[in-house]
Amino acid sequence: MRNLLVPAALAAAFTLSVPVLVSAQGAPQTIQLTKVDVVKVSTGYRASKVIGSSVVNDAGDTVGKVDEIIVGPDGKAPFVVLSVGGFLGIGDKLIALPYEQMRTDGKKFVLPGATKDSLKALPEFKYAS
Repeated sequence: MRNLLVPAALAAAFTLSVPVLVSAQGAPQTIQLTKVDVVKVSTGYRASKVIGSSVVNDAGDTVGKVDEIIVGPDGKAPFVVLSVGGFLGIGDKLIALPYEQMRTDGKKFVLPGATKDSLKALPEFKYAS
């Protein structure tokens, strides 16, 4: 079961169901907002609780740790930044993957088919300055 509640919560933050008038320079513009099921959203995973969590593969081996969750520039697709390799934070490498590639199993975050070596082989992620 993939948990897509974090992306839904992010999308919900941008939308509510009442038109709002935005007045910057020029004529006022109307923005259409969408109503969300707040009960459903409340059962999702908070980014602050996901960050720092271990990520395991199908075999239960720890393959990384969540360093950050980033909303893509289009505002739609969230990405997860994982810290992989290294020992006690020394020599680790950051990689980025679409959040939807991970799934949840109870309170565990699972990256199906991942190995430490396959993740270390991915391009390194660097935060924009």
